[in-house]
Amino acid sequence: MGNSVQNITDCVSLIASEKTWIEGLAIEQLIKTSELKGMVQVAGMPDLHPGRGYPVGAVFFSSGKIYPALVGNDIGCGMSLWQTSAKVGNVNIERWVKKLEDVEQSLDDSWLDEIALRKTEKGILRSEYDYALGTIGGGNHFAEFQAVETIYDADEIDRLGIDKKRLLLLVHSGSRGLGQSVLTHHIAQFNHDGLPEDVPEFQHYVAAHDEAVKWAELNREMIAKRFLQAVRESGECVLDINHNLVVEKSINNIKGWLHRKGATPADQGCVVIPGSRGDFSYLVAPLNTLDAGYDKSNLYQNLHSLAHGAGRKWKRGDCQARLSHKYKKDDLLRTALGSRVICGNKELLYDEAPQAYKKCESIIEDLVSAGLIRVIARLRPVLTFKTNGGCSS
Repeated sequence: MGNSVQNITDCVSLIASEKTWIEGLAIEQLIKTSELKGMVQVAGMPDLHPGRGYPVGAVFFSSGKIYPALVGNDIGCGMSLWQTSAKVGNVNIERWVKKLEDVEQSLDDSWLDEIALRKTEKGILRSEYDYALGTIGGGNHFAEFQAVETIYDADEIDRLGIDKKRLLLLVHSGSRGLGQSVLTHHIAQFNHDGLPEDVPEFQHYVAAHDEAVKWAELNREMIAKRFLQAVRESGECVLDINHNLVVEKSINNIKGWLHRKGATPADQGCVVIPGSRGDFSYLVAPLNTLDAGYDKSNLYQNLHSLAHGAGRKWKRGDCQARLSHKYKKDDLLRTALGSRVICGNKELLYDEAPQAYKKCESIIEDLVSAGLIRVIARLRPVLTFKTNGGCSS
């Protein structure tokens, strides 16, 4: 691998160059997590930052046991990329802003048949959280219309069916209250303890987890469709990936469980690694064993995973104090790249400001240097939607 891999201990690796700033607490959390019973290997991505007891932007590989607390409450959180019919040069952004004002309301009855059909097709049985289908949530979740700024691999762009003259729509959201309920149920019984494979509760959690993942995928689909309907455009899904989940995996001939907490899969084709709302996002192709010069040790040191975004520099709650003397609320509704932001929540507007995040380019450079990806295209934000309500995830 390149010079963007640091072996902190025998079972802890960090995919980041020496120049990439990562908070010491995040590395401490990464090491502490590696000491959990049954943990085989852990890996931090270049967007690693501290979480509530466990780091975000990390992957954890265990054997014989899973740890629901490592996945967290937003089970199935991930990103979907849609090719839209909207021509880049024909969009009136201010009109779109008005059309998207009520897009956070629960889906009305006209969606019921489609939701019922898609739930049946995906095998989703639970319905008590369906009122939240089609809603983004707070935190770092968003829906963003993007333009293709630069193409580095035209053949791959064509294979994906992407038209550079039309806008893309990137949706980042998860399982909302459903995932929260699954984790809450586990914590009430077992606190943060893991579940051995041979106890009944293991299968109970896995079943609930898998349904939450499917629900999250459907949620992103409904978000994309309602946004497209609101601006009177159509679209097709190009890719959809989850970055919060646990999956069974065999790595280095060890059968175990791969927990991703804010980490993008490197074994499911092309993915988008987004920047902040005022930064570029990148469409990338993970390198694999078929690519020339690929080092098979990558599979172990990065645990089949990549960064899921730019990564925070500042803690939420600190951002308004850092920025309010420089920027008024209205200043943050437009970005240096000329894009527009919709966000009616003042606290979130500051917490998710571009200044609170690392530059996405530095994350991409680390992954390229480590021999893990090749860049397909750079995407520029045009219109970013954050929640207009509270900050719940």
